[in-house]
Amino acid sequence: MGKHILVIDEGTTSTRAMLFAVDGKCLGSAQRPLTQFYPAPGLVEHDAAEIWDLTLACAQEMVAKAGGAQAIAGIGITNQRETIVFWDRRTGAPLAPAIVWQDRRTAEICAKLKAEGQEPVVQAKTGLLLDPYFSGSKIGWALKHWPQLEAAGDNLAVGTIESYLVYRLTGGVHITDASNASRTALMSLGSGGWDDGLLETFGVPRAILPEIVDCAGLLGTTQADLFGGPIAITGMAGDQQAATIGQGCFAEGQTKATFGTGAFVLTNTGQTLPQSRNRLLSTILFQLDGVRTYALEGSVFVAGSLVKWLRDEVGLIASADETEGLARSVADNGGVYLVPALSGLGAPHWNPMARGLIDGLSFSTGRAHIARAALEAMAHQTHDLVSAFAADGANWSELRIDGGMVANNWLAQDLADMLAIKVERPGFIETTALGAAMLAGVGAGLYAKLEDAGVMRGTVEHFTPNMTSEDRAARLSGWKAALDRTLLGR
Repeated sequence: MGKHILVIDEGTTSTRAMLFAVDGKCLGSAQRPLTQFYPAPGLVEHDAAEIWDLTLACAQEMVAKAGGAQAIAGIGITNQRETIVFWDRRTGAPLAPAIVWQDRRTAEICAKLKAEGQEPVVQAKTGLLLDPYFSGSKIGWALKHWPQLEAAGDNLAVGTIESYLVYRLTGGVHITDASNASRTALMSLGSGGWDDGLLETFGVPRAILPEIVDCAGLLGTTQADLFGGPIAITGMAGDQQAATIGQGCFAEGQTKATFGTGAFVLTNTGQTLPQSRNRLLSTILFQLDGVRTYALEGSVFVAGSLVKWLRDEVGLIASADETEGLARSVADNGGVYLVPALSGLGAPHWNPMARGLIDGLSFSTGRAHIARAALEAMAHQTHDLVSAFAADGANWSELRIDGGMVANNWLAQDLADMLAIKVERPGFIETTALGAAMLAGVGAGLYAKLEDAGVMRGTVEHFTPNMTSEDRAARLSGWKAALDRTLLGR
């Protein structure tokens, strides 16, 4: 059996394949950008055919680098969660655009269900709230509005990204792992299966959905002609769960925050199903041998995508790397606060109709102040979450951070300063892919258990708080004022 692990990491703005050694060393990476489609305000779509073509090309490049299919012990898949794909069972070809997790087209549907008193029922069963973020309402909407889906009849298959990729890789295995299934608002966290009441609420037929399986094990085998030989698929998890695993958060209470397109904080709650009273989410961290480990989650919709917006749409910066130098070039934010509600607000506010705000502008404001305010918004949003987690009994003693944004040392230090706790950053910050590799290693038998795979994590770096309580309070006061204006719509 081969000793390498191939990871498919299918994100929101790009797809890539990475090759890992059993000790966690990254041996290579191939990446392609994905096209973003915005057909109307609040609508975000992907071309699932493009996702497949580019993902396959990246994976084939890494298999060749490894020396062929026989060198790969197993494939791990991690993916943008909540994004939903519709395809033809006969061909695997997509039947409609993929509706991305950021999409808000079902805001009115969710508001109507809330008005009918459905949210407490949904939350009790799924740990989620009624928000267009989750997949169930997206599927129901598509079935009503896209006639080609009804026309497909029994040939219609639906699933999140990892489900679609497995189907294409295997030539017909229709499965989803428990971590991704827990993000659809269609799965009961307690039973671990699709819930008839939830399916009826969102108008989703059970027959179009995949089978829910573990996050590690022999989950499928690729078609031999794709890579010159069959390769076992041995690990799967949604991107934020995979990052939590990649950060070694195996013990109850350990917490990670990923700053990618959005920002996502997860705290391991063990085999105790958490019940949030502060509008956080309960989710499945991973399922192994049918046993579910849970997490409490806070989801922020806009993080790295804010910097991308400042670069691509506003033209404030030429590259994301500029933001660190700009932030350091001014003594403070100059009274400027940026609330990045470009696609609504996530936890703990859950306001899909909120819109972004830059507050405190004056003639003395320069682009450095706005860039700094954008970075500061990451710590401000995370501070809102730390308060909610604490109120739910999940206090953070430290925070393990990862994602593309945290290569920025100024941002990492600002998080430590504003949260007043130690922040830990691994030397290898692509922990989403690493977590998928850990799961695949367990599923392939390279490791006996997940804790053993933790050796793949490597070295870490620490940032300690270095801000006075007075300065912290002043920053938070300015943030709260700007946030209140956003939530009030003025």
